[in-house]
Amino acid sequence: MSNGAALDPKTFEHTLSALVAEFAGREDNVGSVECVGCKGCVESTFCRSSTGLYRCHYCVDCERCTLSTHCRKSRDLLSANHCQASDRCSHSSYLVRCYDCSNCTYCFGCVGLVGKDFHILNEKYGRTEYFAITAKLKAALRLG
Repeated sequence: MSNGAALDPKTFEHTLSALVAEFAGREDNVGSVECVGCKGCVESTFCRSSTGLYRCHYCVDCERCTLSTHCRKSRDLLSANHCQASDRCSHSSYLVRCYDCSNCTYCFGCVGLVGKDFHILNEKYGRTEYFAITAKLKAALRLG
């Protein structure tokens, strides 16, 4: 189908649906190295039990993450590092149970923050206090 001028809406919708189904069913890990139990990952290395990763490394139980490393049980991350059980966060590191955060570091249970560090439930803490509180929370919540 190289002639876009002859493309009618019905043909467009049919072809698009077929492409989406084909992509969703893809299970190979193109250009990936040592990804075990992964499906549909591209150019990723040493990931485990993950789906749809792109250029991620050492991620475990993650879905649809891009350019992320050492993340666990997270979804839809972009350029994230060492995040755990977090969703839809970008350009962040060391987040635990965070959602929709961007450019954050060391946040625990935060939602919608931008450019913040050492926050718990969207409240600022000093560095020492942050680590003392989160150590206890991680143990109590069995987050390891």
